Amino acid sequence: MNAGLRAKVLVGAAIVSALALVGIYLAAGGSSYTPEKSQDPCQHRPWSNPEGLQEIANQFSISALDGAACQLGVTRETLARALATPEARERFSERYGIDDEKLARAIRAGLLRAIKDAEDAGALSPLIAGPLRGTIEEIPLDQAIELINNADSLLGNVQSILGPAGELLEEFLP
Repeated sequence: MNAGLRAKVLVGAAIVSALALVGIYLAAGGSSYTPEKSQDPCQHRPWSNPEGLQEIANQFSISALDGAACQLGVTRETLARALATPEARERFSERYGIDDEKLARAIRAGLLRAIKDAEDAGALSPLIAGPLRGTIEEIPLDQAIELINNADSLLGNVQSILGPAGELLEEFLP
């Protein structure tokens, strides 16, 4: 087979493959796809049974984002994207007319909600929750954002502050 004929066969095979892929996609219901609607951040989201700091930190972050997003009237996903970088936060603030003070209040409210949710789920001892609440009410905006984005740093810091008694923290976790 000469090179020109081989090229035409390859192009033809690629076209047939592409059309077959589109046909399979349509047959599988691809033409009716609609993305799932975002959950209402004001609705309580039950915690699963977390095991260890990493799982608690993940659920803590989700709960904190939900609480802050509820306060601001946006979706959790919108807020998470806004908190990813300072530039995204600035765009978010301009788009929704939210200044840093309002954002800080909402984020603190979200963090307090996450502490309550963790406590209610039995994932956080009241012995730890009380001091955390006091800390959350006083931290600057950038640190509050970091706590939402990286909750395991908060729980890890609590553990490191305890030093040798840090293993006792595990006793207060599920």
